[in-house]
Amino acid sequence: KSLTPSQRRARAQVEVNAYVRLRDADLPCISCGRFHEGQWHAGHYRSRGAAINLALDPRNIHKQCQPCNTHLHGNAIAYRAGLVERYGLAFVEELEADNTPRHYTDADFDAIRDEYRVKTNELKKERA
Repeated sequence: KSLTPSQRRARAQVEVNAYVRLRDADLPCISCGRFHEGQWHAGHYRSRGAAINLALDPRNIHKQCQPCNTHLHGNAIAYRAGLVERYGLAFVEELEADNTPRHYTDADFDAIRDEYRVKTNELKKERA
């Protein structure tokens, strides 16, 4: 049976999130700045519910500790401060202003999944 678009989107999100967690592996939580021994998430600055157009955009996703992402619902004010510190205000304002609709086809979702699987494997090789 073929996959639905939402299943394809979910598979792409898994690969993008895996890439982000590895990309940011040596960095602290984007929100609270801590390193800890707990679970790490790929937290979205602009939530998938509020900005589905940025759900698969790694500029909008960063390594975030589980307490900030889950218990503090993304800890958005501190997340924004972390983004400004890391990338500058212009970057954050550009991200906040990006409301361009993304219309993905099944092939697009599959290509994103494959692209980030490759990027993750390349990063793993670089760090080995």
